[in-house]
Amino acid sequence: MNAQRIAAITLDERSVVRRSPEIESERAAALSDLLQQNSFAPASGLAGPFALHLAIEESRLLIEITGADQSSETIQLGLDAFRRIVKDYYVVCESYYDAARRQNLAQVEAIDAGRRALHNEGAELLIERLAEKIALDHDTGRRLFTLICVLHLRA
Repeated sequence: MNAQRIAAITLDERSVVRRSPEIESERAAALSDLLQQNSFAPASGLAGPFALHLAIEESRLLIEITGADQSSETIQLGLDAFRRIVKDYYVVCESYYDAARRQNLAQVEAIDAGRRALHNEGAELLIERLAEKIALDHDTGRRLFTLICVLHLRA
């Protein structure tokens, strides 16, 4: 099994606001999918598999990484560049959930295309911003972006 992967992940839940069932479902799916398959390689050479803890403090994402030998490092990433994408993503998601509740299939499909595009944009921005610190594949970037969005609900 590849050692350059995330084996465990936790989110900072200190100030969690009440989340909708849809958001909780997305969070759970992102966590499950991420742990099943991911590619995560810190540039520092820290040896995996890794345990991650994600938190947001003062407009910064903190990624606490603990390696297989229990050595650790924390990577900080400013989130100002993500604000528009996260805001737009949640607006589109709310429209998607509303359309799904009304069972308007054509509208759901159209909104879902926009939602996927924003999700991809957020993942690519995350991968780009972390490129010198952590190597991620696209799917890992998408799942981590979902978790950043969930953390933004309280930030």
